[in-house]
Amino acid sequence: MTLAFVFPGQGSQAVGMGADLAGNMPVAAQVFEEVNDALGQNLSKLMFEGPGDDLTLTCNAQPALMAVSVAIMRVLEKDFEVKLADIASYVAGHSLGEYSALTVSAAVTLEDTARLLKLRGEAMQRAVPVGVGAMAALLGLDFDVVAEVAAEAGQGEVCTAANDNANGQVVISGHKAAVERAIEIARERGARRGLLLPVSAPFHCPLMQPAADEMAEALAGTTILSPVVPVIANVTAAPETDPDRIRELLVAQVTGRVRWRESILKMNELGVDRVVEAGTGKVLCGMVRRICRDMTGLSLQSPADIEAFAKSIKS
Repeated sequence: MTLAFVFPGQGSQAVGMGADLAGNMPVAAQVFEEVNDALGQNLSKLMFEGPGDDLTLTCNAQPALMAVSVAIMRVLEKDFEVKLADIASYVAGHSLGEYSALTVSAAVTLEDTARLLKLRGEAMQRAVPVGVGAMAALLGLDFDVVAEVAAEAGQGEVCTAANDNANGQVVISGHKAAVERAIEIARERGARRGLLLPVSAPFHCPLMQPAADEMAEALAGTTILSPVVPVIANVTAAPETDPDRIRELLVAQVTGRVRWRESILKMNELGVDRVVEAGTGKVLCGMVRRICRDMTGLSLQSPADIEAFAKSIKS
Protein backbone atom coordinates (compact mmCIF):
# COMPACT_ATOMS: atom_id res chain seq x y z
CA MET A 1 0.00 0.00 0.00
CA THR A 2 1.36 3.44 -1.00
CA LEU A 3 0.20 6.42 1.07
CA ALA A 4 -0.18 10.12 0.46
CA PHE A 5 -1.25 12.71 3.04
CA VAL A 6 -3.54 15.53 1.97
CA PHE A 7 -4.59 18.69 3.80
CA PRO A 8 -7.88 20.62 3.54
CA GLY A 9 -8.46 24.16 2.35
CA GLN A 10 -10.77 26.99 3.26
CA GLY A 11 -14.38 26.05 3.91
CA SER A 12 -13.59 23.16 6.25
CA GLN A 13 -13.24 25.41 9.31
CA ALA A 14 -15.77 25.06 12.15
CA VAL A 15 -16.04 26.39 15.69
CA GLY A 16 -14.56 23.79 18.01
CA MET A 17 -11.85 22.76 15.56
CA GLY A 18 -8.78 21.46 17.35
CA ALA A 19 -10.31 21.62 20.84
CA ASP A 20 -10.45 17.84 21.29
CA LEU A 21 -6.83 17.56 20.14
CA ALA A 22 -5.62 20.33 22.45
CA GLY A 23 -7.50 18.91 25.44
CA ASN A 24 -6.11 15.40 25.04
CA MET A 25 -2.77 15.78 23.28
CA PRO A 26 -0.17 18.16 24.79
CA VAL A 27 1.81 18.02 21.55
CA ALA A 28 -1.20 19.42 19.68
CA ALA A 29 -1.73 22.11 22.31
CA GLN A 30 1.89 23.15 21.85
CA VAL A 31 1.35 23.56 18.08
CA PHE A 32 -1.58 25.89 18.72
CA GLU A 33 0.50 27.91 21.19
CA GLU A 34 3.31 28.23 18.65
CA VAL A 35 0.84 29.54 16.08
CA ASN A 36 -0.63 31.98 18.62
CA ASP A 37 2.86 33.28 19.41
CA ALA A 38 3.81 33.60 15.74
CA LEU A 39 0.69 35.66 15.01
CA GLY A 40 0.54 37.62 18.26
CA GLN A 41 -3.09 36.54 18.41
CA ASN A 42 -5.08 34.04 20.49
CA LEU A 43 -6.19 32.16 17.39
CA SER A 44 -6.75 28.91 19.29
CA LYS A 45 -9.40 30.56 21.50
CA LEU A 46 -11.20 31.68 18.34
CA MET A 47 -10.91 28.16 16.92
CA PHE A 48 -12.25 26.48 20.04
CA GLU A 49 -14.95 28.99 21.02
CA GLY A 50 -15.77 31.18 18.02
CA PRO A 51 -17.57 33.35 17.10
CA GLY A 52 -18.00 31.61 13.78
CA ASP A 53 -18.11 34.82 11.74
CA ASP A 54 -14.65 35.79 12.95
CA LEU A 55 -13.25 32.29 12.41
CA THR A 56 -14.56 32.31 8.83
CA LEU A 57 -12.60 35.46 7.98
CA THR A 58 -9.98 34.40 5.46
CA CYS A 59 -7.08 35.75 7.54
CA ASN A 60 -8.17 33.54 10.49
CA ALA A 61 -9.49 30.46 8.71
CA GLN A 62 -6.29 29.88 6.75
CA PRO A 63 -3.81 29.66 9.66
CA ALA A 64 -6.43 27.86 11.79
CA LEU A 65 -6.88 25.05 9.29
CA MET A 66 -3.14 24.73 8.88
CA ALA A 67 -2.65 24.57 12.66
CA VAL A 68 -5.02 21.61 13.05
CA SER A 69 -3.39 19.71 10.18
CA VAL A 70 0.11 20.27 11.59
CA ALA A 71 -1.06 19.35 15.11
CA ILE A 72 -2.35 15.99 13.89
CA MET A 73 0.89 15.22 12.08
CA ARG A 74 3.02 16.30 15.08
CA VAL A 75 1.00 13.99 17.36
CA LEU A 76 1.56 11.12 14.94
CA GLU A 77 5.29 11.77 14.92
CA LYS A 78 5.97 12.58 18.57
CA ASP A 79 3.38 10.51 20.46
CA PHE A 80 3.19 7.51 18.16
CA GLU A 81 6.62 7.62 16.48
CA VAL A 82 5.11 7.57 12.99
CA LYS A 83 7.32 9.67 10.73
CA LEU A 84 5.97 11.14 7.50
CA ALA A 85 8.98 10.14 5.39
CA ASP A 86 8.72 6.52 6.55
CA ILE A 87 5.12 5.96 5.52
CA ALA A 88 4.19 8.49 2.82
CA SER A 89 5.34 8.90 -0.76
CA TYR A 90 3.71 12.30 -1.39
CA VAL A 91 1.85 15.14 0.29
CA ALA A 92 -0.59 17.65 -1.19
CA GLY A 93 -2.99 20.29 0.02
CA HIS A 94 -5.99 22.07 -1.42
CA SER A 95 -5.13 25.77 -1.86
CA LEU A 96 -3.97 26.92 1.61
CA GLY A 97 -3.58 23.21 2.40
CA GLU A 98 -0.45 23.27 0.24
CA TYR A 99 1.16 25.36 2.98
CA SER A 100 0.17 22.68 5.51
CA ALA A 101 1.79 20.07 3.26
CA LEU A 102 4.99 22.09 3.05
CA THR A 103 5.07 22.56 6.83
CA VAL A 104 4.62 18.90 7.76
CA SER A 105 7.24 17.95 5.17
CA ALA A 106 9.75 20.32 6.83
CA ALA A 107 10.06 22.68 3.86
CA VAL A 108 8.74 25.71 5.79
CA THR A 109 8.71 26.29 9.55
CA LEU A 110 5.43 26.40 11.44
CA GLU A 111 6.05 30.00 12.49
CA ASP A 112 6.76 31.16 8.95
CA THR A 113 3.73 29.31 7.60
CA ALA A 114 1.41 30.87 10.18
CA ARG A 115 2.63 34.36 9.29
CA LEU A 116 2.47 33.69 5.55
CA LEU A 117 -1.09 32.42 5.75
CA LYS A 118 -2.21 35.37 7.86
CA LEU A 119 -0.73 37.69 5.24
CA ARG A 120 -2.17 35.60 2.40
CA GLY A 121 -5.66 35.90 3.84
CA GLU A 122 -5.34 39.64 4.40
CA ALA A 123 -3.81 40.21 0.95
CA MET A 124 -6.55 38.23 -0.79
CA GLN A 125 -9.18 40.30 1.00
CA ARG A 126 -7.45 43.58 0.10
CA ALA A 127 -7.06 42.63 -3.57
CA VAL A 128 -10.73 43.02 -4.50
CA PRO A 129 -13.37 45.19 -2.77
CA VAL A 130 -16.17 43.22 -1.13
CA GLY A 131 -19.03 42.70 -3.58
CA VAL A 132 -16.94 43.13 -6.73
CA GLY A 133 -15.94 39.48 -7.06
CA ALA A 134 -17.63 36.13 -6.53
CA MET A 135 -17.13 32.39 -6.76
CA ALA A 136 -19.62 29.71 -7.71
CA ALA A 137 -19.68 25.93 -7.79
CA LEU A 138 -20.92 24.38 -11.02
CA LEU A 139 -22.04 20.80 -10.50
CA GLY A 140 -22.60 18.19 -13.16
CA LEU A 141 -20.31 19.54 -15.88
CA ASP A 142 -16.80 18.39 -16.76
CA PHE A 143 -13.91 20.81 -16.53
CA ASP A 144 -13.60 21.46 -20.28
CA VAL A 145 -17.25 22.47 -20.51
CA VAL A 146 -16.94 24.76 -17.49
CA ALA A 147 -13.88 26.42 -19.04
CA GLU A 148 -15.95 27.16 -22.15
CA VAL A 149 -18.83 28.47 -20.04
CA ALA A 150 -16.49 30.79 -18.11
CA ALA A 151 -14.95 32.13 -21.31
CA GLU A 152 -18.39 32.82 -22.78
CA ALA A 153 -19.58 34.53 -19.60
CA GLY A 154 -16.57 36.84 -19.35
CA GLN A 155 -17.70 39.48 -21.86
CA GLY A 156 -14.72 41.68 -21.02
CA GLU A 157 -14.72 40.80 -17.32
CA VAL A 158 -12.78 38.11 -15.47
CA CYS A 159 -14.41 34.70 -15.21
CA THR A 160 -12.30 31.58 -14.99
CA ALA A 161 -12.32 28.01 -13.73
CA ALA A 162 -10.59 28.34 -10.35
CA ASN A 163 -10.85 24.92 -8.69
CA ASP A 164 -11.01 21.68 -10.67
CA ASN A 165 -12.08 19.73 -7.59
CA ALA A 166 -13.51 16.46 -8.90
CA ASN A 167 -15.49 14.99 -11.75
CA GLY A 168 -18.52 17.24 -12.22
CA GLN A 169 -17.45 19.65 -9.48
CA VAL A 170 -15.71 22.79 -10.72
CA VAL A 171 -15.57 26.20 -9.05
CA ILE A 172 -15.43 29.41 -11.08
CA SER A 173 -14.14 32.79 -9.92
CA GLY A 174 -14.11 36.38 -11.16
CA HIS A 175 -16.24 39.49 -11.38
CA LYS A 176 -19.62 38.94 -9.72
CA ALA A 177 -21.70 39.77 -12.79
CA ALA A 178 -19.64 37.46 -14.97
CA VAL A 179 -19.89 34.62 -12.47
CA GLU A 180 -23.67 35.08 -12.33
CA ARG A 181 -23.80 34.96 -16.15
CA ALA A 182 -21.77 31.77 -16.05
CA ILE A 183 -24.28 30.13 -13.68
CA GLU A 184 -27.07 30.80 -16.18
CA ILE A 185 -25.05 29.59 -19.16
CA ALA A 186 -24.04 26.46 -17.23
CA ARG A 187 -27.69 25.65 -16.55
CA GLU A 188 -28.38 25.93 -20.26
CA ARG A 189 -25.47 23.53 -20.86
CA GLY A 190 -26.99 20.96 -18.53
CA ALA A 191 -25.39 21.73 -15.17
CA ARG A 192 -27.16 19.97 -12.35
CA ARG A 193 -26.65 22.96 -10.10
CA GLY A 194 -24.90 26.30 -9.97
CA LEU A 195 -24.58 28.15 -6.71
CA LEU A 196 -22.72 31.19 -5.46
CA LEU A 197 -20.30 30.36 -2.64
CA PRO A 198 -20.21 32.29 0.65
CA VAL A 199 -16.70 33.67 0.18
CA SER A 200 -15.41 37.18 0.71
CA ALA A 201 -13.18 37.36 -2.37
CA PRO A 202 -12.73 35.73 -5.81
CA PHE A 203 -9.80 33.40 -5.12
CA HIS A 204 -7.59 31.74 -7.75
CA CYS A 205 -8.30 34.12 -10.61
CA PRO A 206 -6.44 37.07 -12.19
CA LEU A 207 -8.23 39.54 -9.89
CA MET A 208 -5.94 38.23 -7.15
CA GLN A 209 -2.80 39.62 -8.79
CA PRO A 210 -2.26 42.29 -6.09
CA ALA A 211 -2.28 39.50 -3.50
CA ALA A 212 0.15 37.47 -5.60
CA ASP A 213 2.50 40.46 -5.65
CA GLU A 214 2.36 40.73 -1.85
CA MET A 215 3.02 37.02 -1.47
CA ALA A 216 5.94 37.17 -3.89
CA GLU A 217 7.60 39.75 -1.66
CA ALA A 218 6.89 37.80 1.53
CA LEU A 219 8.03 34.47 0.08
CA ALA A 220 11.22 36.01 -1.27
CA GLY A 221 12.29 36.56 2.33
CA THR A 222 11.17 33.14 3.57
CA THR A 223 13.50 30.17 3.94
CA ILE A 224 12.18 27.18 2.01
CA LEU A 225 13.94 23.81 2.17
CA SER A 226 13.49 20.66 0.11
CA PRO A 227 10.51 18.75 1.55
CA VAL A 228 11.21 15.33 3.05
CA VAL A 229 8.65 13.90 0.63
CA PRO A 230 7.61 15.47 -2.70
CA VAL A 231 4.70 17.91 -2.67
CA ILE A 232 2.14 17.65 -5.46
CA ALA A 233 1.69 21.33 -6.32
CA ASN A 234 -1.73 22.82 -7.02
CA VAL A 235 -0.79 24.66 -10.18
CA THR A 236 1.25 21.88 -11.83
CA ALA A 237 -0.44 18.75 -10.45
CA ALA A 238 3.09 17.31 -10.35
CA PRO A 239 5.65 16.40 -7.67
CA GLU A 240 7.90 19.28 -6.63
CA THR A 241 10.97 19.26 -4.40
CA ASP A 242 13.08 22.22 -5.51
CA PRO A 243 12.79 25.14 -3.03
CA ASP A 244 13.00 27.87 -5.68
CA ARG A 245 10.38 26.14 -7.79
CA ILE A 246 8.12 25.71 -4.75
CA ARG A 247 8.43 29.43 -3.96
CA GLU A 248 7.54 30.33 -7.55
CA LEU A 249 4.52 28.02 -7.53
CA LEU A 250 3.17 29.39 -4.25
CA VAL A 251 3.06 32.82 -5.87
CA ALA A 252 1.42 31.43 -9.01
CA GLN A 253 -1.12 29.57 -6.88
CA VAL A 254 -2.75 32.83 -5.73
CA THR A 255 -4.07 33.58 -9.23
CA GLY A 256 -3.79 30.07 -10.69
CA ARG A 257 -6.17 27.15 -10.86
CA VAL A 258 -6.22 24.51 -8.14
CA ARG A 259 -5.78 21.35 -10.20
CA TRP A 260 -7.01 19.00 -7.49
CA ARG A 261 -8.62 16.37 -9.71
CA GLU A 262 -5.44 16.12 -11.76
CA SER A 263 -3.33 16.02 -8.60
CA ILE A 264 -5.20 12.98 -7.29
CA LEU A 265 -4.96 11.27 -10.68
CA LYS A 266 -1.23 12.02 -10.78
CA MET A 267 -0.73 10.44 -7.37
CA ASN A 268 -2.64 7.37 -8.51
CA GLU A 269 -0.48 7.23 -11.64
CA LEU A 270 2.58 7.35 -9.37
CA GLY A 271 1.31 4.36 -7.40
CA VAL A 272 -0.64 5.93 -4.53
CA ASP A 273 -3.64 3.82 -3.56
CA ARG A 274 -4.51 5.30 -0.16
CA VAL A 275 -5.01 8.96 0.72
CA VAL A 276 -5.06 10.12 4.34
CA GLU A 277 -6.70 13.50 5.01
CA ALA A 278 -5.27 15.14 8.12
CA GLY A 279 -7.26 18.10 9.35
CA THR A 280 -10.72 19.47 9.91
CA GLY A 281 -13.53 17.84 7.89
CA LYS A 282 -13.66 15.09 5.28
CA VAL A 283 -14.10 17.10 2.09
CA LEU A 284 -10.98 15.81 0.37
CA CYS A 285 -11.78 12.17 1.13
CA GLY A 286 -15.11 12.65 -0.59
CA MET A 287 -13.39 14.13 -3.63
CA VAL A 288 -10.93 11.24 -3.82
CA ARG A 289 -13.75 8.74 -4.05
CA ARG A 290 -15.30 10.72 -6.90
CA ILE A 291 -12.04 11.14 -8.78
CA CYS A 292 -10.49 7.67 -8.62
CA ARG A 293 -12.21 4.46 -7.60
CA ASP A 294 -8.82 2.75 -7.29
CA MET A 295 -7.95 4.90 -4.27
CA THR A 296 -9.29 4.79 -0.74
CA GLY A 297 -9.55 7.73 1.63
CA LEU A 298 -9.20 8.00 5.39
CA SER A 299 -9.84 11.06 7.58
CA LEU A 300 -7.78 11.87 10.69
CA GLN A 301 -9.47 14.42 12.94
CA SER A 302 -9.78 13.17 16.51
CA PRO A 303 -7.30 11.67 18.97
CA ALA A 304 -9.04 8.31 18.45
CA ASP A 305 -8.57 8.60 14.67
CA ILE A 306 -4.87 9.27 15.11
CA GLU A 307 -4.34 6.40 17.55
CA ALA A 308 -6.23 3.91 15.36
CA PHE A 309 -4.26 4.97 12.28
CA ALA A 310 -0.93 4.70 14.09
CA LYS A 311 -1.78 1.20 15.31
CA SER A 312 -2.83 0.14 11.79
CA ILE A 313 0.46 1.36 10.36
CA LYS A 314 2.49 -0.59 12.91
CA SER A 315 0.45 -3.79 12.75
